[in-house]
Amino acid sequence: MKLEGKYNYKASQQVVWDLFNNPRHLEKAIPGCKKLEEREPGKYEAISKIGIAAVKGTYSGKFEVLDPEPPNRYRLIGEGSGTPGFVKGEGIMEFSQDGESTTVIYTGEVQVGGLIAGVGQRLISGIAKMMIKEFFRKMKKELKSLK
Repeated sequence: MKLEGKYNYKASQQVVWDLFNNPRHLEKAIPGCKKLEEREPGKYEAISKIGIAAVKGTYSGKFEVLDPEPPNRYRLIGEGSGTPGFVKGEGIMEFSQDGESTTVIYTGEVQVGGLIAGVGQRLISGIAKMMIKEFFRKMKKELKSLK
């Protein structure tokens, strides 16, 4: 499943970059995240409790920031698994200054398997988009907490 979109933040590119690379803010913004730890620079482990239709569960996973070009872009890879199945993905986050705001553009691809895949591609796609929207909305809230 392919995912893409963009969001604008009223802050400098450096401030937005720092926000998106701060584990404390990420933990608060990732939907269902119960715990996020940076094991070494750019490598994280997470535990999330997520429900998709009738398939609900706790996932443990890891993700990694690769090829960072501060404050412009990075590549992100990750995977998680739990009783309901697994999720694997890879994407690019790009940051660009637009006057007094910063635009964040994301593109990526996600694969799901196990029970969670049984709920149907259309449903999963809609839920993934909803979770992404929630993440970016919460990041805006985190940005406001910096001011």
